[in-house]
Amino acid sequence: MKLSTIKGKKKKNQPKKVNDSNATSIMKVLEEAGLSEEVLVSAAMKLYVPHPGVENREIAERVFKRELKHALSDPNLCILLFAGMLLEKAGENNELPGMSKETFKKDLTFLIVDEVIGMSIAKYISGDKGIFEYVRFDKLKPGILSKLGPFMDDVIAGLIGGASANMYSRGKGNGKKTAGVKVKKTKATKKKPETLQGGFAG
Repeated sequence: MKLSTIKGKKKKNQPKKVNDSNATSIMKVLEEAGLSEEVLVSAAMKLYVPHPGVENREIAERVFKRELKHALSDPNLCILLFAGMLLEKAGENNELPGMSKETFKKDLTFLIVDEVIGMSIAKYISGDKGIFEYVRFDKLKPGILSKLGPFMDDVIAGLIGGASANMYSRGKGNGKKTAGVKVKKTKATKKKPETLQGGFAG
């Protein structure tokens, strides 16, 4: 629930429809930074472990892409990722308040705001379980993560960790588009088909 929807706190003059068709795609922004879907999937699969629902790498890649796309459909997450990218640029340009470019480049141990952002991204996508995945990727830095700067390695580790956590928890049996598809109930299909819920905490 958004704070803006709480009774008595609703924002005034809210439009009935919002057209974001001209909005910049976060995937395009990431691609321009050398972070294509292929690069993100490759990094994620380096720490992939077979699990019920994602029994092999082919399935895991497909499910991870689905979870990544689902996560990036949220404009709030897109803006959070973009904020991390801007902080990285500010650090490179010696524009961060209270921190010189030299200190930024060394990524000293007292600099923890990058990890706070990484954990926030992972938790936003998949709740507490996302944080555990974030830590795995942040520590081992597979693939592209080992080549990114002080902020970006955590930002992308958070994104990959969050999507990866949902990959394991939702697996191949969830997230399929079932809207408008009638499912004939039989003894073998008593359960309703599962779909991705609107939330980003798994």
